[in-house]
Amino acid sequence: MSGTNTSVPVAVFLSGGGRSLQNLIDYQQKGMLSGIELRLALSSSSKVRGVEVAANAGIETHVVMKSAYPDPDAYSEAMFSPCRAKGVQLIVMAGFLKHVSIPKDYVRRVINIHPSLLPSFGGAGMYGNRVHQAALDRGVQFSGCTVHYVDNDYDNGPIILQRCCTVARDDTADSLAARVFQMECEALPTALLEAASVLQQD
Repeated sequence: MSGTNTSVPVAVFLSGGGRSLQNLIDYQQKGMLSGIELRLALSSSSKVRGVEVAANAGIETHVVMKSAYPDPDAYSEAMFSPCRAKGVQLIVMAGFLKHVSIPKDYVRRVINIHPSLLPSFGGAGMYGNRVHQAALDRGVQFSGCTVHYVDNDYDNGPIILQRCCTVARDDTADSLAARVFQMECEALPTALLEAASVLQQD
């Protein structure tokens, strides 16, 4: 990981297996995330593989369980406080399934990837194969993924980029999810670099 003053310190919020985090790590190891430092990972569960993925990469990892913070504001503070302490400038929600309020100092500094072409098939409860099944049930001909800045509403905020794919007649939720994830693997690093570039220009 880069330790130069020109790198943008990044935290990753996750709730699951850490596939998107592993993808970012792979990109970094290939020299394709120049100027990005994966400095911190925060997981909503101690029992998910994403914690192991972060630890194996030498990324400092914190587990912040929402059940320990019944007050939403306290939970959000528990998520963002370690980021401030570590000088994190940009946060990536990579399969993060909890809702947090974005504090003023992190407005337009939090990005999320969603497995549909927002604003379609987004919102509370729309994650994983639920998104892809909803797309199939609606009969859409195209799906894809969206990377966007996060605000205080589910799957909202300005779009950074989208990637699109055709939906086949014989697609299942699993097959569509696999195709969309392949696009996510390129879209998230690209959007992260773009968001980091914006910060560096400010």
